[in-house]
Amino acid sequence: MVKSVILTLEADVERKQILQYWNERNHSNNYSKKLDKVFRANFNMLASFPKMGKSLGINDLRVLVVKDYLFVYREIEEFVEIISIWDSRRDPNKLKTRFK
Repeated sequence: MVKSVILTLEADVERKQILQYWNERNHSNNYSKKLDKVFRANFNMLASFPKMGKSLGINDLRVLVVKDYLFVYREIEEFVEIISIWDSRRDPNKLKTRFK
């Protein structure tokens, strides 16, 4: 069963910040457009296969690795909720404390 994928406000802000970072760093939006397509393709995969990510063992949260980013999400009845899009190069302790 294909589910809907929704991003929390925080996850959507994180996605936009990531794309904006690459726009500013590269002085172009070419890479950020490609990255956003990769993000959206993975959102669609999660809609079809919500259990494809690894369980975090915390509040039914799962994580999917996409390039250098971690999609933290949970499956709720008829949709998949993306809670965070975390750059894996950031301090992992901040991610751990965020979801405890």
